[in-house]
Amino acid sequence: MTTSCTLVGIAGASGSGKTTLAQGLKAGLEAANGPQSVLLLGEDAYYRDQSHLSPATRERQNYDDPAALDHALLVSQLRQLASGQPVLQPIYDYRQHTRAAETRRLQPAPLVLLEGLFVLTVPALRDTLSLRLYVDTPADLCLLRRLRRDIRQRGRTAESVLAQYESSVRPGFLTHVAPSRRHAEAVIDGSQGHDSMIATGWAALSRALPSYTKGD
Repeated sequence: MTTSCTLVGIAGASGSGKTTLAQGLKAGLEAANGPQSVLLLGEDAYYRDQSHLSPATRERQNYDDPAALDHALLVSQLRQLASGQPVLQPIYDYRQHTRAAETRRLQPAPLVLLEGLFVLTVPALRDTLSLRLYVDTPADLCLLRRLRRDIRQRGRTAESVLAQYESSVRPGFLTHVAPSRRHAEAVIDGSQGHDSMIATGWAALSRALPSYTKGD
């Protein structure tokens, strides 16, 4: 695929620190290259709309399988961004498991950071990337982080989070996410402190894409 931008993918388990790493790298890249130089995309914005299902049925769906996301749309929008075109990104409601009627208009940028569970799992998605990073974090720490996030940000109960972890999150990680680690060009230790993890990611970025980390 011919591109006018560089795509960097960040994968790892739920709660591994993918988003934290992506946000830290984005801040550093913007400091080096300017505020319009980086676009951060979350793969989970592309979960399929479940509005045709009853609320009870939605809760029983497996959201830890690549088929739960519209990767064809994501790949298509990455190609649009790479060719210099803006895209209309879906807005996903985690509480209702539905897409909002509104969309988010995203402008292309010289560098795109894409973070998500299956960024290195899906071949068509993986093949768009210039650099592939994987955040490797112990399972107990991932679960603690997921509990805090889902209770505070998504209105979940501890019981529902733990039930989902046992029924689909852990099996999905073992089946789809963990094996994708082998596709990474750099593995980041997600159990490090915030600053150390971002510094490790920055070092990997600097080795692979030095023109983006040196600034003007």
